[in-house]
Amino acid sequence: MFAFGLVTICQGLVQNYAGLLATRFFLGLAETGMFPGSFYLIGMWYKRSEAQRRYSFFFGSTSLAGAFGGLLASAIGKMSGMRGYAGWRWIFILEGVLTCVVAFLFFFMIPDFPENAKWLSEDERSYVKARLHKDQGRNAAERAIGFRDVVNVFKDYKIFVGGFMYLGLIVPAYGYAFFAPGIIQSYGYSPISTQLHSVPPWAASFTFAMVVAFFSDKLKHRFAFTMLPICMGMVGFGILIAVHDNRRLQYGALFLVTMGVYSAMPVIVCWFTMNLGGHHRRAVGTAWQIGFGNIGGIIATVSLPLFPLSSPKSSGQPGLT
Repeated sequence: MFAFGLVTICQGLVQNYAGLLATRFFLGLAETGMFPGSFYLIGMWYKRSEAQRRYSFFFGSTSLAGAFGGLLASAIGKMSGMRGYAGWRWIFILEGVLTCVVAFLFFFMIPDFPENAKWLSEDERSYVKARLHKDQGRNAAERAIGFRDVVNVFKDYKIFVGGFMYLGLIVPAYGYAFFAPGIIQSYGYSPISTQLHSVPPWAASFTFAMVVAFFSDKLKHRFAFTMLPICMGMVGFGILIAVHDNRRLQYGALFLVTMGVYSAMPVIVCWFTMNLGGHHRRAVGTAWQIGFGNIGGIIATVSLPLFPLSSPKSSGQPGLT
């Protein structure tokens, strides 16, 4: 996390395109362990019937980041010219500094496992371990993972299914995240107004994701709470593809897209990882699902150039072809 913030700062200081590409590479390298590591740790603290709200809240932080990121970008963008730096440079620098500060504090605040939590008494640590053992079985966290353990995990075909489940949702999720500003700006908004109009869909997705997570945990069910949001996202994309002359309806469809896609993703991750028994299977399986699924980001990135906006088959809306 600290490396992620540091590289983000460097993005604001680059002087050429090659430097930007280099920082983007190291940004991805720093991000590699953040999401799977965070999901793995969350799963080692909570029972399966408690985990979805925690997964969705953590995952929903990306939605909140999208919401507040738009507000911050619109505010920081006004710093353009200060110290000779353009507004976009200040966005990277200031947000990177904040990430580094938070990472430094979290290093001392967040323990790996209940066994290592110094702020728990011995009785409390025993209680947490007992309730998790009853729900999930023995986790074998005391034994180091080896290459043979990794190989054994991949002997189960369901591990591969989990990766493709996440891949299927990453493509529309990244597609929206990458192209949403262009889509909203095509409705006739100014750059600052575009940033502000990007906030409500992200905020709505966070709220809806938490509602979905609450009922999913309460009912101890995952499948229906995956399919319903996915269907919502499909409806939203369908409206964006079919309707080109109603700005309010098109903007409303963005809410369906974010609420659907970004509510289903944490359910997919929680459903898969919390059913992987033991320290080794969960560690490897979580890394595989998130790592393989993120290939969808490449697919989402190259989707727009495949259909130029001037193409007769194009809808004229960035990212919707």
